[in-house]
Amino acid sequence: MTTDLITRLEKIVGPRFVSGAAEERYLYSMDPGTMPPSIPDAVAMPATTEEVRQIVLLSNELKVPVVPMGAGLVLSGLTRALKGGVIIDMKRMNHILEVNPQSRYAVVEGGASEGMLKAYLKKHHPTLKHSMPDAPPIATLAGNICIHGSGHLSVLGGSHSDMLTGMEVVLPTGEIIRTGSCSVSKGWFARSPLPDLSGLFLGWSGTTGIVTKLGIKLFPSYKHNDVLIFVAEDPDLMPEIISRLTSVQVAEDMTPWMMPKPDWARGFLHINISYGAHTKKELAFKRNLLQASVREYSDQKIAGFLPLPPTQKGRFLQIPSPDLARFADLRRGGGFEYVGSIMAIEHFPEAYRAGLAIAEKFQVSYPLGARIIGAGHCMMFFFAYAFNRADAEDVRRASRALEATNTAALAMGGIPWKAELPAQKQIIEKMDPETFALMGRIRSVLDPNGIMNPGNWEK
Repeated sequence: MTTDLITRLEKIVGPRFVSGAAEERYLYSMDPGTMPPSIPDAVAMPATTEEVRQIVLLSNELKVPVVPMGAGLVLSGLTRALKGGVIIDMKRMNHILEVNPQSRYAVVEGGASEGMLKAYLKKHHPTLKHSMPDAPPIATLAGNICIHGSGHLSVLGGSHSDMLTGMEVVLPTGEIIRTGSCSVSKGWFARSPLPDLSGLFLGWSGTTGIVTKLGIKLFPSYKHNDVLIFVAEDPDLMPEIISRLTSVQVAEDMTPWMMPKPDWARGFLHINISYGAHTKKELAFKRNLLQASVREYSDQKIAGFLPLPPTQKGRFLQIPSPDLARFADLRRGGGFEYVGSIMAIEHFPEAYRAGLAIAEKFQVSYPLGARIIGAGHCMMFFFAYAFNRADAEDVRRASRALEATNTAALAMGGIPWKAELPAQKQIIEKMDPETFALMGRIRSVLDPNGIMNPGNWEK
């Protein structure tokens, strides 16, 4: 069957964009996380929605699984071919199709990257920007949105999935559908007031369809930008500090972080608060609002703003932040897990202490942190572990730390983010059984032959 599969895929996308070679199949079998390899039967790189549709129809005919992949950077093994089949690499579908400067949205193909849109806006629409995650620029917009990712405008706009305005999707049966305003209008301006079918493809780990186009919200790109860093020692103060800082609603991004290195950072909890303005006067006004919101702590000398010379601010204003990528290279072997949990702000102290305990127990290198979502409506609390992929014991420690992290997050009422296979099963155990049953019914309707990334969200 593999030879027939390769031959027929070549007829769809061309011989240059199909591979059954062992070395390439191995490269597509994993990501930098702890999950073990799962070897696909083939890899195909379509260039159009119609080619994606043809691959899906072929997969239904041959009963071969398909697994959509953006940049392969999810770090949770969600693009592994758990039951073999075809990895559909979306990188050729990387065009910026439209930018609407008045309604502030962009329409892009499913393989377009964060860096591509950033560069395009800087060149053609310098007064606009989009929310970027702290990931390499090759990370795809569709992939980040579909995992409910976050970025440097998350206080302003929420999770990246909240910034989605519509989708074009190839269903597991080969039908092509659109969600949001683009299903009725030529514009991709909103998901409301229609039934919100976009949710069928968000958080499902590629088990319900393949996103080929999407609309995303854009935001003003300010002439003047600044960052404040608020520092505390007592984690129990953090929920109220975060609540006060977000209440003035002028920050674009807010990221608490804690690291054991450099030495000056150990034991302190930092909050980076990014904001911007059209004029220097407006920038000063926003700065005064933020400082006034937490003045009580400064006056008591139990917390305060870190003096930051202008020459040092450039590092903290870089988008995306380079710090996480630097940490990912901390250990030899190329292993890295960047995981976390979506949870309520009030659990910050508990999550912080749990992270420290887990890192100490399993002797893993770490930073801890959070990204505040919306006006303090929730947070993505993250635990990042670097490890040596070539060292089996190091991988085992990181895997055990990851499992302990997910267990702790669920125990405090959080939900593991972009959950890898073991974490999915942990979530299912805690999930309302009728909710999980409904998920199964939805998948069986959308994917009657069970070809879409099977093995995920299953007991």
